[in-house]
Amino acid sequence: MPHTTRRAGLCATLRQRELDALLVTDLLNVRYLTGSTGSNAALLVPADPDADAVFCTDGRYRTQAGSQVPDLERVVDRPCDTALLARVGGAARIGYESHHVTVDRLDALAGAAPSAELVRAPGLVEEQRLVRDDAEVEALRMACAAADRAPAGLVEHGGLRPGRTERGIARELEGRMLDHGAAGPSFESIVAAGAHSAVPHHRPTDAVVKAGDLVKLDFGALVDGYHSDMTRTLVVGRAADWQRELYEPVAASQAAGRAALAVGAQVGDVDAAARGVIERAGHGEQFPHGLGHGVGLEIHEAPALSKAGAGTLLPGMAVTVEPGVYLAGRGGVRIEDTLVVRAGAPELLTLTTKELVVV
Repeated sequence: MPHTTRRAGLCATLRQRELDALLVTDLLNVRYLTGSTGSNAALLVPADPDADAVFCTDGRYRTQAGSQVPDLERVVDRPCDTALLARVGGAARIGYESHHVTVDRLDALAGAAPSAELVRAPGLVEEQRLVRDDAEVEALRMACAAADRAPAGLVEHGGLRPGRTERGIARELEGRMLDHGAAGPSFESIVAAGAHSAVPHHRPTDAVVKAGDLVKLDFGALVDGYHSDMTRTLVVGRAADWQRELYEPVAASQAAGRAALAVGAQVGDVDAAARGVIERAGHGEQFPHGLGHGVGLEIHEAPALSKAGAGTLLPGMAVTVEPGVYLAGRGGVRIEDTLVVRAGAPELLTLTTKELVVV
């Protein structure tokens, strides 16, 4: 089971850090390590590979936990964090997720295990989550597939046409993702028409699509807790010369960014490879955001592909590549894919065409 393997990897990290156990309280990290999707849970993971982790939730999730976490001892109590720490005996060194625990809550944790030494241990699980295992990549593939099928149906059935509102298109786009297996959208879908397409994170309004508009669609599907992320920019009616001229360097930049996703590459170098194409086209100032980000149980995770980003790409990392150019008051273009870093060439998960589509 992937959860067993993930916990084993964490145990090895704990031994390297000279910790006796880690108290996991971030719910996404609990889900990653156990499969639990409840809204209240904690996990105590021992460093000893021969000892089992202990899971805790409250009575609302007793039955659900029996199904989702069948392989661990389950404690039904609340608060979960102190209930687990109360089981710790002796002068153990217990790590806790200090990026998740408040100062006030730390006092309660210390009181629950007065003989233990509580040690700040932020980001240990997130560091492991940087590289996706096979089960995670399959969930990402399914999420990307559900998203891929939505714009095709939207276009085929006339959903992008003059007179429709941004909000109406967004609702239909999200409904089509649900029809194709998504549990929900990854985030609030962006539909930005005309001058609104020049706003990177525009929120859909009742603005009406007009013939000749650029329409930017930024959306994703949620499957098994994993997020996809994709952006396509289309033209309704007839594409003007300036729109094609704007689209060309963004498409070339996006291709350069995808090609730079090599095992061992520095994330800043990947950003530079794509950004340089747009800068040479004279639009450097109109590309105001990073090239991309990690994607998984959260829509934005490490690593950050940006000028300020730090780190090296590893096989199995899932990232987006999403350059954009935005001309205030006129329109903008962004093209985005979700990919998995692989030896040789990245695996492309979002397969919708990146050619300029005119509908």
